[in-house]
Amino acid sequence: MSATVTSALDRTLSAAVERLVELQKSGGWWVGELESNVTMTAQHAFLLHFLRLLDEETLRRVANELLARQRPDGTWAIYRGGEPNLDATVEAYAALRLAGLGPEDPRLAEARSFVVARGGIGAARVFTRIWLALLGLWPWREVQLVPPEIVLLPPAAPLSVYSFACWARQTMVALSVVTAYRPVRPVPPDRACRELDLGPVTRPRTAWQGLDRAVARYNERPLGPLRERALARAERWLLDRQELDGSWGGIQPPWVWSLVALACRGHGLESPYLRRGIAGWKRFVVDDGERIRFEACQSPVWDTALAVLALSTSGMSPASPALAGAVEWLLREEIGARGDWALRRPGVEPAGWAFEHDNDLYPDIDDTAVLALGLEELGMGAEAVDRARRWLAGMQSSDGGWGAFDVDNTGRWLNCIPFFDFGAVTDQPSADVTAHVVEFLARDPRHDETVRRGVDYLLREQEPDGSWFGRWGVNHVYGTGAVLPALDAARVSRSNPAVRRGVAWLERVQNDDGGFGEDCRSYDLGEAGLAWRGRGESTPSQTAWALLALAAAGETRTPVAQRAVGWLAATQRADGDWDEEPFTGTGFPRDFMIRYHLYRIVWPVLALARVRHALEAE
Repeated sequence: MSATVTSALDRTLSAAVERLVELQKSGGWWVGELESNVTMTAQHAFLLHFLRLLDEETLRRVANELLARQRPDGTWAIYRGGEPNLDATVEAYAALRLAGLGPEDPRLAEARSFVVARGGIGAARVFTRIWLALLGLWPWREVQLVPPEIVLLPPAAPLSVYSFACWARQTMVALSVVTAYRPVRPVPPDRACRELDLGPVTRPRTAWQGLDRAVARYNERPLGPLRERALARAERWLLDRQELDGSWGGIQPPWVWSLVALACRGHGLESPYLRRGIAGWKRFVVDDGERIRFEACQSPVWDTALAVLALSTSGMSPASPALAGAVEWLLREEIGARGDWALRRPGVEPAGWAFEHDNDLYPDIDDTAVLALGLEELGMGAEAVDRARRWLAGMQSSDGGWGAFDVDNTGRWLNCIPFFDFGAVTDQPSADVTAHVVEFLARDPRHDETVRRGVDYLLREQEPDGSWFGRWGVNHVYGTGAVLPALDAARVSRSNPAVRRGVAWLERVQNDDGGFGEDCRSYDLGEAGLAWRGRGESTPSQTAWALLALAAAGETRTPVAQRAVGWLAATQRADGDWDEEPFTGTGFPRDFMIRYHLYRIVWPVLALARVRHALEAE
């Protein structure tokens, strides 16, 4: 790497470190907005209407937000720059009608034409139809059901709630209560979007439709004692899993539906569970003055873990106020309680960290690996790091990989059930999570066999083009940027064919401007997705991911790495930060995309610091 590029790297990194420290919260943590899409805002209005807490001022500000997020063609997308999305458009339209916009309003005309052309409400996903059924805008008989009796099945049963990912599990239990009661709180007639109701849409026939019909028939005449036992068990199950901040899992879907489910079970606004849940939800409001929107989740532990790892790699002293304060906060956040994960691993000692402020029942494997790696780099929190190491080793799945929350949660067939059309419902091991765990565990020879199995998994998961799929970040640039550092940490030779194929793929997809980017459409199936792999406008986070991979593969002095460093230097703002509008985070691939507002800076700091380390080592 030339002296000019090295000098630019140093200046860029120094300014970025200073800016990242400025963004730290007074309590010691970092947290950026976790931006998703307009369905979060629309559903907030629906929830408040159902709970009889909605007022006109809230509706006005919700409407302002929805209109500000409208695409030029009048529809709505689920990420910035995305294509029109039916579910988001139906929910935004219904919320705007609830806010008082009439069907003749020109701002709704193109959205209505889009929805009608695709079949109306009946063509939307289950979630959307359930929300509209709650408001009296869609018949409950046209909604697929999950019977609450599912909570009575033992954990080992194929259709047990524990067969599903933790996010789907909690949502499903809450919705099983709601769909058993099928409550309706109609919106005013003059604010009802009846013009979108074109009746049911015929969906492709599947082997599950017979079961769907049987469940619907049973739900009309359930066995009384069995149904009441199931509802009582489901209510207790939900109450036992409410977190200290009032949430369920720290994420929107199980949170809002648990509030509705408890209301169905007779909990009024005076109920401590309902009261705590509503109060906690208010903390997820992002207030822009005249507009409000809502986060689907908050990511303080994840953001802080990345910041700590980045700053420690940059050479910042562990005694610095920024790192000392962050470590103190993180060690207080360590989890010591057993959650649902312990059903599969009863002998494993609790440890780790969650993604959110309060989510003690669901420690996050990815967060724990990255956070523990940062603490170990600093030489701090040794006991917590060792507990994390043992917990992570105990959470390895049978195929050698790691999922985000559970072990062997791999029943892909569950996605075929008609009710589950809203995104991933299982928590399969993924290359990116596995890579972060391998990178951490590879530092301890006591876990060589665990690491070996993890490496075997990663090598099997390499795509024919040389990249790796990214489950929790967009997409193959993220996966490749995680895996190559893990293989390097595990002492896989840089001349290994898998490593060389990964590097060659990055060389092929680098943008002409020197940066890297990848569009969310790379998650599409078939040729449509293949065309977008590694393709998209350059972004700071995705360029950083590519640099992490290149540094780990010994490619820091190549033109590819030099141009990537040059792009970061050229696009850095005067305050040391970067701009990043595209969504580079993933909730559910192609169903729920995320824009982490701190990704634009934490990843470049980490990548530039590692490139500098690699140059010094050479």
